[in-house]
Amino acid sequence: MRTSTAIIDDQGKLNNFAIEPKVYIDEQGDRTGFTPYAEMLNGRLAMIGFISLIALEVFTGHGIVGVLANL
Repeated sequence: MRTSTAIIDDQGKLNNFAIEPKVYIDEQGDRTGFTPYAEMLNGRLAMIGFISLIALEVFTGHGIVGVLANL
């Protein structure tokens, strides 16, 4: 048992409470909002969706509305 970081109170009892971690601020910047990273990710996801819709129409012969209407 490691007691070097434990706190002993005035009655000699060991403090069994968790030690709080140090609070820090991430210096890498905020990745929310209209950042270049978010815009690049949004563009990539839009391209994947657009290509997926084209592939769906090529393979089924119907657009997304036609596929959903046949369900």
